[in-house]
Amino acid sequence: MTSLPGDSDSTGSAQRPDVAEAEHIVCARCGTPADGPQPTWTCSVENGSRHYFCDSCARTHLRAIEGRLDSAWW
Repeated sequence: MTSLPGDSDSTGSAQRPDVAEAEHIVCARCGTPADGPQPTWTCSVENGSRHYFCDSCARTHLRAIEGRLDSAWW
C-alpha cells in the first residue's frame, strides 16, 4: 500500500517512549541497573505504571508473574 504525500506515514519517525526509557531502566525488585534495552527483562504494568524486572528476579518469581499477581504480593 502506498501513502499519499503529506500523509502521517511520510512525516518521519518519532522516538518511541519505551526506547527512551530503556536507557534508565532499573529492576523494580533488586535495583539492578540496565545498560540499554534488555530483551530478556520482564515488563509488568501495575496500576498504570511500568515495572521492569531483571532476569534473576523474573526467574525467581515466574509463577507469580504468570499468575498476574502484583509485585507487592511477591
